[in-house]
Amino acid sequence: MTAGLPNLSPQDIAALRAIPLFGQLSDRALSLLAGVALVRPVARGATLFLQDEPADRFFVLLDGWVKLFRLTREGSEAVVHVIGPAESFAEAAMFADGKFPVCAEAVTDARVMTLTAEGFARCLREDDRIAFGMLGSLSLRLRHLVTQIEQLQVQPAPQRVAAFLLRFCPAGDGSTSFALPFDKALAARRLGMQPETFSRALAKLRPLGVDTQGLLVTVADRSALRDFVETPSD
Repeated sequence: MTAGLPNLSPQDIAALRAIPLFGQLSDRALSLLAGVALVRPVARGATLFLQDEPADRFFVLLDGWVKLFRLTREGSEAVVHVIGPAESFAEAAMFADGKFPVCAEAVTDARVMTLTAEGFARCLREDDRIAFGMLGSLSLRLRHLVTQIEQLQVQPAPQRVAAFLLRFCPAGDGSTSFALPFDKALAARRLGMQPETFSRALAKLRPLGVDTQGLLVTVADRSALRDFVETPSD
């Protein structure tokens, strides 16, 4: 077991190991990165960075949820992604043109690990395997974006909502209940639809045993919901 990582619990270390950037690193490499990282609590509504700010750091979300969004010329938000626990973000921006392409805001109380570009570069010089971890992370992010584009262009709204709900379902089959960590309006924007479209899609999932009361979601049969998501649309 990895030891001597400051401010990190065993649960934090397990979360790091689940992220492609860190998953295949040696204990020594992981310790190097953790040694230059800052772990801090972030209150709901706090801004982590703004669009077009210098991208001199990237982040790992240990607990909570963070939305990434772009501001339009009219001042409205276009939600790009909602980051969940054990996900990293803003890596590509740090190595691209040096500016954040989006804003980041905590939508729940959260705990975030921050790694600066300078600290990360020092670790790279110490252990080049970290570079391969970064490549794996960026490759996975690219595949995720391709899947997201495919869903927006091909999948009907009920399938997109069902896939979104499965993200929060505990593993296994049969029935389950869980609470969405953020409001349905944000969920709708994340899926590229209006709130009323999101509500109609939820209604179409009721025959599959999906029921919602506020933020509480009950799924009668998780395997049936997965089959629905994986069924090719006409």
